[in-house]
Amino acid sequence: MHIRYSQLSLIAFLLAFMLVGTPSTPLSAATIKDCEQCPELAIIPPGTFTMGTDGRHKAERPAHEVTIDKAFAIGIYEVSFDEWQVCLDEGACGAKRPDDHAWGTGLRPVINITWHEAKLYLDWLSKKTGKTYRFPTEAEWEYAARAGTEGEYSWGDKIGKARANCRDCGAKISHKSQPVDSFKANPWGLYNMHGNVWEWTEDCWNKTYVGAPNDGSAWLQGDCRQRVMRSGSWYYFSKNLRSSWRAKNHAQVKSYGIGFRVLRELP
Repeated sequence: MHIRYSQLSLIAFLLAFMLVGTPSTPLSAATIKDCEQCPELAIIPPGTFTMGTDGRHKAERPAHEVTIDKAFAIGIYEVSFDEWQVCLDEGACGAKRPDDHAWGTGLRPVINITWHEAKLYLDWLSKKTGKTYRFPTEAEWEYAARAGTEGEYSWGDKIGKARANCRDCGAKISHKSQPVDSFKANPWGLYNMHGNVWEWTEDCWNKTYVGAPNDGSAWLQGDCRQRVMRSGSWYYFSKNLRSSWRAKNHAQVKSYGIGFRVLRELP
């Protein structure tokens, strides 16, 4: 697996960065927040990486090169109950707060929302800010999760201890979701890309990568009743948290183990 950044890619990233503002922080720590209640976003540079693996998991095969030719911004955190509440209060995300499973709301990731309900939040954000918000594609998600790394996880090939929220992650926490800012961020400043809750992506489910796009776009052929999920969750084992692990669920499913993260397109 490799990741490389061309001169043109880096120029495009710098231009995108200039267009969204020039904070006093380094480029790697640059963030965007389009409104006071909007999710905070990290700017992700364009580049080329190897998606998937040629290992024993059929759904991850074949490993293939994908080029992300344009910078994008992605949520530093999973969308929280607090962020969802703003959309709810403005009448754009239904009439009832999703069930928190008696764990508490606040900074915990919003759960028990379908893929379609999460779309309501993305549409509301887009209208509110005048920017294009959407789910990350499966390729964009894996690229951001790897954050320039080549191991099974963004920190290496072993799950280690207390690095993420999962069934066998070694963290001394209750068997439930944790606040979205828990644990250490990956090298690109993103939290809980491994574990905590599964995250919806835009893509339809396909059993393998045969015929998959290589430009980072969403794969909108296949079983579109089922949508791809990434990240693993508090309920699952560490193997499901690997950067390349793929899973699916029906777009109408509500679960205490599924949430989502936003992506915002850049100029």
